[in-house]
Amino acid sequence: MQQRPYNFSAGPAAIPEEVLREAAAEMLDWHGSGMSVMEMSHRGKEFISICERAEADLRELLAVPADYRILFMQGGGLGENAIVPLNLSRGGTVDFVVTGSWSQKSFKEAARYCSTHLAAGNAAGQHTTLPDPAGWQLSAKASYLHICSNETIHGVEFQALPDLQALGSDTPLVIDCSSHVASRPIDWSRVALAFAGAQKNLGPAGLTLVIVREDLLGHALPICPSAFDYKTVADHGSMFNTPPTYAIYIAGLTFQWLRRQREGELAGVAAMEQRNRAKAELLYGFIDGSQFYENKVAPDCRSRMNVPFFLRDESRNEAFLAGARARGLLQLKGHKSVGGMRASIYNAMPLAGVQALVAYMREFEQSHA
Repeated sequence: MQQRPYNFSAGPAAIPEEVLREAAAEMLDWHGSGMSVMEMSHRGKEFISICERAEADLRELLAVPADYRILFMQGGGLGENAIVPLNLSRGGTVDFVVTGSWSQKSFKEAARYCSTHLAAGNAAGQHTTLPDPAGWQLSAKASYLHICSNETIHGVEFQALPDLQALGSDTPLVIDCSSHVASRPIDWSRVALAFAGAQKNLGPAGLTLVIVREDLLGHALPICPSAFDYKTVADHGSMFNTPPTYAIYIAGLTFQWLRRQREGELAGVAAMEQRNRAKAELLYGFIDGSQFYENKVAPDCRSRMNVPFFLRDESRNEAFLAGARARGLLQLKGHKSVGGMRASIYNAMPLAGVQALVAYMREFEQSHA
């Protein structure tokens, strides 16, 4: 079987080939139902079984506690930038730690619905470091604190989530974990709500995952649309409106794929974390040992999922990208706001893909140095 190209897109991103093949085999007839999943009623027993299996598998994979609700929603991460304050702000103040483009968007959007306070930021360092939680200026009675735990564009990641209780705060922590969800475990003792667009690590675009502690339900502002009221969505099992059925189905297949993954004695998300560490260490190690490429992010907060890098001679950028495409290494161009290159090495990217990228980068350096 011919090797498919390696897709380093930041999102919509690569989906495990095994998942794609399974979906293709079931496209015209899901389990003898005579229907494609795309044709099913979201209230029919066939799709209800798909959705329930997906939710149960995700709860197990992420070790979601019983007092948290899993919601399958729409609108993406940008939508949640409005939906979260509409549900959780209670008309009060919300704290933000701005560490890159996505948390900056969240901060700006929330200001339309509540009072926002910048507790900390890293703009002075051009989003290449993370501010020490010990120095965060937290509001006394913030409704919640928002962070983006992995910044897709700038490539910074919280290696450990902040412990607000250790900082003397009982403020609920909200995390946008879109670009590293299911790549490592989540410490739910520190998190009140997590949201993630599926299109980076869980499946296709169109599905947005929200995991929210039950005590935060039922406090939506009067202007919150019913379809975005977390309590309404939870009370209806994510079926208040027609959910993104096919995206839920593909995500469900991805959850099953994740459950099957093994690295020694580790399984599921723990196995993926070990695999992701190995991929990131290989790529960063090569970049750091090169005089031809550079990564500008501080080593203690580098993302395992999104690796931005630059050719020191940027006049060679187009030649680098053309050579990469010719070798089946796709979508390596950096985000337009920062330039350079970016390799997104999500769960679906095998170690062989990163090895192929490093081999090409070494070859290009040797031929152009």
